[in-house]
Amino acid sequence: MIPSRVEETLPELAPFVHAVQARRPDDGTWCEAWTVRDVLVHQTGNAEELARVLQAFLAGAPVETRGFDREEPYRLMSDTELWAAFLSRCEKLSEVAAAAAQDLSPETEVTWTGRTVKVPFFAEHMREELILHRWDLTGDDGTAVRALNEPWMTEHSVTSVGRPLLERGRTGLDLGPEGRIEGRLRTPGTDDVVVTADADGTGIRLAAPEGPATIESDAAVRVLLLWGRRPADPARWHSTAGPESLRRVRALLSGY
Repeated sequence: MIPSRVEETLPELAPFVHAVQARRPDDGTWCEAWTVRDVLVHQTGNAEELARVLQAFLAGAPVETRGFDREEPYRLMSDTELWAAFLSRCEKLSEVAAAAAQDLSPETEVTWTGRTVKVPFFAEHMREELILHRWDLTGDDGTAVRALNEPWMTEHSVTSVGRPLLERGRTGLDLGPEGRIEGRLRTPGTDDVVVTADADGTGIRLAAPEGPATIESDAAVRVLLLWGRRPADPARWHSTAGPESLRRVRALLSGY
């Protein structure tokens, strides 16, 4: 039973929980090389770290964000212990997010992974993680597609996460004869997501549609592509960019 105050903060928690419970811990997922248990370990570490960083800021003693070694203690737990830890960490994050919403302006900036984010980011990012990793468990079912299609999912991915999505893909990337890659991911009726990479780094932004799209799809598929994933049905996206341009943009997006 998920407490109502937790469901209010993390409305995507219940669908994620049901998806996990419908599978075995050692079942594979759409997230390459991860089992269901690996996904749950990752989510437990996410909830803990988001709460830890935000709570420390609230207490006036900011801390640095830890890396994914934070997940190691959870890998040593039994399945029962891990499940209890996951639910407990989500509840803690909900409590800290509620306290921050009460005590801080939503415009307050908090350091997270070497950059600053605003207070609402912490609960919102966990919501995005729950949606994305539920898709890893279920694939393109109706619940996943509806959640991925929500405009805030694109907004959060681009403006709140942004360049970290592209940094892995840039490593060893063939920048082509111009030494620069630019791709436009288009969903009709919305701004394009423009991704770039050159010798100086990467960029990602929302911009009015202009010229041909590199990839055109619905909003759900676009979010999946930004996070280095692809839908089960390849007919859900298309491109007229040509094989080399498309290959480089896909390589930039596939590194996460």
